[in-house]
This record gives sequence, C-alpha cells and structure tokens, in this order.
Amino acid sequence: RYGCRTKPNKYIQLFAFRKIIGNRERCKDLVQKDYPVFIDKVEDHTDCKIHNGHFISPLEHFVPGILPAESIKARFQFIVPKKWKRHRPVCIHLAGTGDHFFWRRRTLMARPMIKESGMASLLLENPYYILRNFKKPKDQLRSSLKNVSDLFVMGGALILESAALLHWLEREGFWPLGMTGISMGGHMASLAVTNWPKPIPLIPCLSWTTASSVFTTGVLSRAVNWRELEKQYCEHPVYEEEIINMLEYCGTDSFRMGQEFVKNAPGSFDRLSDLDLTHDLLDLHSPERDHQMGLRSSCSQPGTGGHASDSALLMGRRERDGLDQMLSAVSSSGPHLDMLHAKNITCGAGQRHSLQRESLCFMKGVMDECTHIANFSVPVDPSLIIIVQAKEDAYIPRTGVRSLQEIWPGCEVRYLNGGHVSAYLFKQGLFRQAIYDAYDRFLQKYSSL
Repeated sequence: RYGCRTKPNKYIQLFAFRKIIGNRERCKDLVQKDYPVFIDKVEDHTDCKIHNGHFISPLEHFVPGILPAESIKARFQFIVPKKWKRHRPVCIHLAGTGDHFFWRRRTLMARPMIKESGMASLLLENPYYILRNFKKPKDQLRSSLKNVSDLFVMGGALILESAALLHWLEREGFWPLGMTGISMGGHMASLAVTNWPKPIPLIPCLSWTTASSVFTTGVLSRAVNWRELEKQYCEHPVYEEEIINMLEYCGTDSFRMGQEFVKNAPGSFDRLSDLDLTHDLLDLHSPERDHQMGLRSSCSQPGTGGHASDSALLMGRRERDGLDQMLSAVSSSGPHLDMLHAKNITCGAGQRHSLQRESLCFMKGVMDECTHIANFSVPVDPSLIIIVQAKEDAYIPRTGVRSLQEIWPGCEVRYLNGGHVSAYLFKQGLFRQAIYDAYDRFLQKYSSL
C-alpha cells in the first residue's frame, strides 16, 4: 500500500522543486552536458552487447537527502546491436510499476527491437527499486512505496536522470534519441521529455495526463492507505492552512477542483468501494490466456486470514507469479473508500465534518500538482509523440481528465482493444511499432540535425 506518513515540510520542498522542473527554460541547464556516467561491465551476446552502468542521481545534488540512500546511485543497462542498420538510434525505456531489474524490458522490448529495426535500448532502473544499490529502501514491501510523496521524488529523480543519460548518449554519438515506457514508465517518460530542449520522439504506452485519477478512482486507488492519509491530514493543520494554497495547475486551484470532483461524482465512489476486481475487469478471463500464461486458479485457504485474498487482489484469485512483479503489489484490508461515506469523524477536541472527503480532495490536489502533464512545459515538437492507450483501461481512468491532445496539440493517440493488463501482456508488438513510427517521423522532419 502507498502510505501517507509524509512530513508537511517535505511536500513544501517537493512543490518548490516541481515548479523548477516544470519549466523547461529553468530546468534545461540543471544537468550538465558532461554529467559523469560510468560503464561497469560489458557482456557480449550473439546479437548484441549489453553495457551495465551507473551514475549518481542528479536529484541528490539539488535536493540533498530527499532520496533514500539506497536510491542515490542510478543503474542502467544499455543494449546495443552488433551491427547498425541505419544511423545509431537509441530509445530509453523507463520502468512501469513493479518492473524490477531489466529482464522484462530487455526480453519483451529491447531484444526484439534489435532484431526488427536495429535500434538500441537503454533501460533505467526506477528509484526505490531493487537494483538501486542492489536493495530496496528499508521496510519497503515489494513495489509498494512507503509514502505518497515517494512517487513524486521518483518522478523528479527520473526527469533529471533521463537528462543525464540523453546528454551522455549525445556525447557518445548516438542519434536519434527517444523515450518510451509502459504504464507508470510511460508517464515518467512524458515528464522527462517535457524538459528536453530539442525535438525528441516520445511513445508513452498505457499512461495519461495525471496520476490523480489513477490513485483516486482507478483500480490502484485500493493501493492507498486512506485511513493513514485521513489521520495525517487531521493531525497537521499545515496541510489545510499552507500546502493547499500551493496546489495550482494551469491557473486553476487544484484542491477546489478536487472538491467539485467529489461533490459532483459521489456515485463513482459508491462503485469503487464495491468494486470486485474480476477476471473480466482485468481482461484476463480466457482459458486460452490462462493456458498461455501458465496461471492456475487459486482460492485463499482457511486460516490464512485476510491477507491471502488481499495479495490476490489484482489477479482475481489467480496465483500472482510473474504478474506480481509486472504490476503493483496492491493490497487491501477491506473497502478502503468507506471513508467517503462516513458522515463525520472526531479529530482532537472537536468534530471535523467531511474530513474524509477533504483528505481525498487533498490527495487529488497533491497528485495533480506533481504529476499533471499540464504542469510541465509542452515538448518542443508534439507531432513526434505517439500515445498508445487501451480502450478498456481500468487502471488509467480518462473520464473527467484533460486529454493529452488538448495539452499537447499535434500528438497522436492510438487505441488498442482490451484492458491495461491484456495490453501489457499481449500488445508489445504494437508498442514497438509506435516507437518505429515516431522515429521515422523524426527522421523525415529533422534529418539534418
């Protein structure tokens, strides 16, 4: 579960830095063009060479101590073809939720891209994930971040780290360069590209404009410890008195937008609290897919308590095996959105009416402040952006959210049949094709660069 025990001054610190990296003119020179990057080992394979490297996250220089010690050293894997077909193109792949290590991106995307197009791939490990110093931060369970603010720290780190890698690739003579990612990786890639001062292909897959809808109305809303958030919001008046006043995007007060969101859509919360994550919702209800993935039906055993069904939440009572690492390790201890229906709550000496709803509004405001694409500069050439979306995506709600076409005029959106999980598992070929198409557009427009 995403916890919420974050000190108020950390939010203030994060919001101040967000306003810097949200402006390309202020951010483009934060990472020097000669920022040091190191190769530790080179592996020779039949079709490629795999370079394993590291560098210090630039975020540590600008906001010292905000990253856990385990995440300060960024690690990457650079997969280069033995023979180039045309130019020396490289695509940086950012990791989705739960995508620890490199093997999944290497197997499903990088190696096929070498075979199909002769394109190299650079795979960057997320902060808070295992390969950073070869261990996760203390007390972190699987991919579940301890604090909501850790998601924002991860985003800030990946923006600056991507810039360091792009500068390094340029120095080494690789061209053209682009970025992609699936799910959370796609959103992080989008944020990173907003700060690059040159035209660059971007292919975000299964992501959208903000994380607020993902964690307030999407399936992953069950991954948030709402009780803890509510408690902390109650205990610290600074959230209401100071931090809320900092929540703005696109000239609109995000907290008050959240209040309207809750006021005008109570039915959505009724549906969420009763949500049953069945096979149909996840688009995995198919004997053929069961056989293909080697998944077996599994029921929680008597005497195991609630944790057995909790850990199977995303799988609809299937064994988690590989998917547990592909997706967020979401747990739930009952309907977490009960708080939305409570009439009041006692806090300190008096009652705070509708505190539950206020804390939800606060969560939406904070998420929009730090993750909404409209809070960042528009990429230099949006026509080089191809977004790939799943039509029935329960993880990335698009209803009531500004579209990327509105924020980035000229970008292309492609829709796939199916849901988030089925697209993740079975549509990798279409993701790769979108990458090739975006690079072809770049070469047609900027062949002289």
